[in-house]
Amino acid sequence: MEFNEVHSGIQKNRKRKRIGRGPGSGHGKTSGRGHKGAKSRAGYSRNPIFQGGTMPLVRRVPKRGFFNKFAITVAAINITDLEREFSAGEEVTLESLRAKGLAKRRYDELKILGTGELTKKLTVSAHRFSASAKEKIEAAGGSCVIIPGKTPVEDKKKAAREAKAKK
Repeated sequence: MEFNEVHSGIQKNRKRKRIGRGPGSGHGKTSGRGHKGAKSRAGYSRNPIFQGGTMPLVRRVPKRGFFNKFAITVAAINITDLEREFSAGEEVTLESLRAKGLAKRRYDELKILGTGELTKKLTVSAHRFSASAKEKIEAAGGSCVIIPGKTPVEDKKKAAREAKAKK
């Protein structure tokens, strides 16, 4: 193929197929739908999982497990990432993490994990902190700011139990 042949055979403004306009058009009578059958009828819509009467794959494959649609999506970031991306004295927020490409995906809560070492003083804002992460941030002279977010079910149950115990 030559460079001048790249667009050969491509019709930019193709005429639409005029169906049902007599035998001379080549698309008359049945209008390209053939004779009889489901596809020939008006109002036909195909079932997306239909496989010609065979048991569909969707129904053949066993279903396993459980998907909790109410689950909270938690994004995890390690202390190693904070050490690498942020300089001393900087403030780590949800916006700054997104700007540096650390928390790009959609999430409900952000959790800081304690993998790695931290030598810089940082002010870290997140929904949750692991015990080791909190310890390392505070040991480096930084501080942990907890952002209120969706509270997990366990926390709600614990709070309810404590409130009941106080009565």
